[in-house]
Amino acid sequence: MRNPQKNPKPMRNLLKFLLSLTVALLLMMAFRTLVFTVYSVDGDGLEPIFTAGDRVMVNRWSYGLRTGGNNQLFGYGRICHQQAQRGDIVAYEDPTDSTFHRVLFGRIRALPGDTIRYSKQTEVVPSLHNCADGDYFWIQAINEQNPLDSRQLGFISEQRIIGRACMLVFSHEPGQPFWKGYRKNQWFLLMK
Repeated sequence: MRNPQKNPKPMRNLLKFLLSLTVALLLMMAFRTLVFTVYSVDGDGLEPIFTAGDRVMVNRWSYGLRTGGNNQLFGYGRICHQQAQRGDIVAYEDPTDSTFHRVLFGRIRALPGDTIRYSKQTEVVPSLHNCADGDYFWIQAINEQNPLDSRQLGFISEQRIIGRACMLVFSHEPGQPFWKGYRKNQWFLLMK
C-alpha cells in the first residue's frame, strides 16, 4: 500500500498570499510616509477653498523630503530641498503642539527676509542668514475670521512645514455617519 502524501500546494499558496499582502502593506506605508499623506481639515480657517471634513492630499516632496528634526538622532534637513513660494497652501505642524500630531493648513504670505506689517508693527521674517535655527515663514489662514495662523502662532519654521496641498481627495460632512454625508462635487480636485 502506498502512503498518501499531503498536498503542499495549499500551504505554499497561503504563504505566497501572506507575503504579497505584507509587501503591499509595507509599500503603502512607505508611500504614505515618504510621498503623499492625506490630512483632514478641521474648522473653517481655509474657507472657501477647504471646509471642515475635507480630506486633502499633501505632497511631502514639494519642498524636499524632511529628514531628522526634533527628537531625532540626526539634525533637521531636506533631501532635494526647494524653497516654498509665496501663495502656496501648505500643511504644517502646529508649533504649540509638542506631540507634532496637530496639522494646520495655511497660505504662505511672506518668505524669509520679507518685511511684514501687522498690528501696527513692522517686522522682518527671520531667515537662515539672521537666525541660527533656519528659515521662517509667515503663514495665514485664508479665512481672515480664523486667526489660528502666524498672527497668533508667530513665524513658522521651515522644519514644521510638511508639504504643499496638491489635491482635495474627498469631502465628508462632519458628524455624519461614514455611509452618507459626502459632498460629491468635491472629489479629486487638483490644487493650483
